[in-house]
Amino acid sequence: MMRHYPERTCFLREGARSGLYSRCLFSSCRLKNSSVSAEQNLPLLRGRLSAAVIFMDLNSASTVVLQVLTQATSQDTAVLKPAEEQLKQWETQPGFYSVLLNIFTNHSLDVNVRWLAVLYFKNGIDRYWRRVAPHALSEEEKTTLRAGLITNFNEPVNQIATQISVLIAKVARVDCPRQWPELIPTLVESVKVQDDLQQHRALLTFYHVTKTLASKRLAADRKLFYDLTSSIYSFACSLWNHHTDTFLQQICTGDEAAAANSLERTLLSLKVLRKLTVHGFVEPHWNAEVMGFLHAVFERVKQFLECSRSIRAESICRDHLEKTIILFTKVLLDFLDQHPFSFTALIQRSLEFSVSYVFTEAGEGVVFEQFIVQCMNLIKMIVKNYAYKPSKNIEDSSPETLEAHKIKTAFFTYPTLMEICRRLVTHYFLLTKEELTMWEEDPESFTVEETGGDSWKYSLRPCTEVLFMDIFHEYNQTLTPVLLEMVHSLQGSTNVENTNAILIKDAVYNAVGLAAYELFDSVDFDQWFKNQLFAELQVSDDRYKPIRRRVIWLIGQWISVKFKSDLRPVLYEAIRNLLQDCDLVVRIETATTLKLNILICKASVLFFLNVCLPVDDFEFRTDQFLPYLESMFTLLFQLLQEVTQCDTKMHVLHVLSCVIERVNMQIRPYVGCLVQYLPLLWKQSEEHNMLRCAILTTLIHLVQGLGADSKNLYPFLLPVIQLSTDVSQPPHVYLLEDGLELWLVTLENSPCLTPELLRIFQNMSALLELSSENLKNCFKIINAYIFLSSSEFLQMYAADLCRSFCELLKDITIEGQVQVLKVVENVLKVNPVLGPQMFQPLLPSVFRGIVDGERYPVVMSTYLGIMGRVLLQNTSFFSLLLSQMACELGQELDQILGNMIEMWVDRMDNITQPERRKLSALALLSLLPSLNR
Repeated sequence: MMRHYPERTCFLREGARSGLYSRCLFSSCRLKNSSVSAEQNLPLLRGRLSAAVIFMDLNSASTVVLQVLTQATSQDTAVLKPAEEQLKQWETQPGFYSVLLNIFTNHSLDVNVRWLAVLYFKNGIDRYWRRVAPHALSEEEKTTLRAGLITNFNEPVNQIATQISVLIAKVARVDCPRQWPELIPTLVESVKVQDDLQQHRALLTFYHVTKTLASKRLAADRKLFYDLTSSIYSFACSLWNHHTDTFLQQICTGDEAAAANSLERTLLSLKVLRKLTVHGFVEPHWNAEVMGFLHAVFERVKQFLECSRSIRAESICRDHLEKTIILFTKVLLDFLDQHPFSFTALIQRSLEFSVSYVFTEAGEGVVFEQFIVQCMNLIKMIVKNYAYKPSKNIEDSSPETLEAHKIKTAFFTYPTLMEICRRLVTHYFLLTKEELTMWEEDPESFTVEETGGDSWKYSLRPCTEVLFMDIFHEYNQTLTPVLLEMVHSLQGSTNVENTNAILIKDAVYNAVGLAAYELFDSVDFDQWFKNQLFAELQVSDDRYKPIRRRVIWLIGQWISVKFKSDLRPVLYEAIRNLLQDCDLVVRIETATTLKLNILICKASVLFFLNVCLPVDDFEFRTDQFLPYLESMFTLLFQLLQEVTQCDTKMHVLHVLSCVIERVNMQIRPYVGCLVQYLPLLWKQSEEHNMLRCAILTTLIHLVQGLGADSKNLYPFLLPVIQLSTDVSQPPHVYLLEDGLELWLVTLENSPCLTPELLRIFQNMSALLELSSENLKNCFKIINAYIFLSSSEFLQMYAADLCRSFCELLKDITIEGQVQVLKVVENVLKVNPVLGPQMFQPLLPSVFRGIVDGERYPVVMSTYLGIMGRVLLQNTSFFSLLLSQMACELGQELDQILGNMIEMWVDRMDNITQPERRKLSALALLSLLPSLNR
């Protein structure tokens, strides 16, 4: 029996190629006039599809869909949009995905059409494959589709082959192995065939399926993946070994094209093994095959690194060879991360391997940057792994931990640590030719350091610095004398002609800065600053600029560790001089030191080597800084104008903001130039919202510093607030939080409420509708308007505000309810006569809340505060409200008043603030004369 779908296209009948019957509803359509345009065709096509429902085969249905898919690849939006709309309507129709499968597996069709068909199929899996999904595919059709997807692995186009592999993996995530037990056996058989194309496509699919199944985290899914791994692991290992051996043989014979094909299969089979090894075993160290594979990884990496000597940089194999080498290291890193105790047997070999290639001559000529990064990460993860650190009480440590620690201790001997430390500092810390060239050609990009976050996982310089800090922290007693010896060897000035000596000093100073906390007891930094570092800042030769930059950075690292307050004026003098340095990089680094390490006096928290160190720069004294304020502010402003990149301008703006914040009102005489420049910078940064955020932050501190004088900024300030807080403007996504803070600060420092300030409140209704985390600031802004000029403000906006509050109270947290009610209470405080009338729609719910005995004490307390003010300050309105509530509840006035008083007295203990208790007492007492009458 056929179901009818009005105004929808329907297919029905047997699927042709597989011989299986698939139900599909589709009306047939033949375009009679082929000369009409595509945009004319589509409405005609739609009309005919919905005009009748007839039976037809899959190939005829494919013709219909094919035409619409062809139109959907058009660059003409008049053709494209209707086609996309039609395809969207077909998404939920039975048989549509069978037609798509028929299209994208037909290699004779246009590639773009096939690409689009496979994408629609893939997206449909996410939406309609699961049984519980709305418009879910029928089990009959899914069975047909699963069979069709693994019939052939012969897709000639790489991009489409990848998409087909991904969509098979998506189906496998839901159905394998219960509803699709034949998938894995089919893939295993297909990767054994001799045909290169079929073998590659099957292996590609095998990888995506394995990757997807390995990502499932539910216990039942994990158990299924363990079972799958145990059944195919031996095959996966032999497959990888076969392709690896084949590649190495072909490279030896010089057959580069064949070697490239074998290498690609080696890479794919290794990706499969990586997922199986890392995620397919509970205790992998008990499996001999797993441990055998992991030990074989070291030998294979050596073979591939040696092989790289004979492969030219421009060879087609080179890129895949490096990817494979990196993948070997990822296998080890992932295994260490997921199974640290199972990795214990590999610690010794991993450290020997990594240290050999990275810190000795063994790696010369074969290692490349990303490989060095991976090896350093492996060392770091072993050194820092908490699973390998015994407890202070050795008896509390597990045998596995003690064994791992023993291996680590035996490896990291004094000679090994000394060599690693020296090599890191004198080789990897050195500025490279590329970096020095960037310094000269693009100084602003050079100053954007790639630090923070996970950059150490991927970039060489952050990686070397993080490894140095971790090793120095772990073995500081051993390495401190080594580093101090390097520092002592560099005492005195360095010959500006000796570039290498300058770069070595830069590297050593970098190490001392990174290890500042570890060297606290070993370095008298104050003496070092006075006796040497300050003098080095005075060397003005252009060739000495790396040292000037490094020394000011070094001081910044030590300022929160050990630096006497008495030395700050000397430092300020040095900073002022360096802000006039001829080199832009030095000036930017100086500004960084000024912001991050000198002017920040707020209690902050530094996270160093995962140890939380609270730091309060309490030694900053404004009186010490004021003599340098004018010159430094002027120089920073000149730097802001000079730099051109968005990131650098943001950085300098933050420094200026910090200066303004710290000196507050004393900045007033010097801000004229900045005030004139900011409107221009705002206009120039129209496409750079993050820079605009920095401008907003600067304006916040500027308004706070100027106080009431900030009214002179209103011609620029108020349009900025208007744009930043207008939710109909796209930039509000970036600017809203800072824009609200600026709005609030502007109100707090405004001497009076201007018509322009009043006008921008039009943005508030939409902001309240957002109900976002910015509501607190919105309430603060509303309160500021109320206290600034309640009558004028309420006459214009009370009705809108009351409507917004009534909507908010329907769906808001308890804390939010209290905030809303406090605003209403503030209105009643400042305007007891008009306030109750303006917020009359909201008061009945407050009255009902009291009578019903609101269960949340903080809400009840606020209810009583509001009703107390109405009762005490506007008795006539309270009488009207009481009459209204009596009518609504169908009770006598005395009865409802008695109920309210009874509940009020009962809940007096909910009121904790003394002023609220006093208010309630006065309000209740005010009822006594009327009760006695």
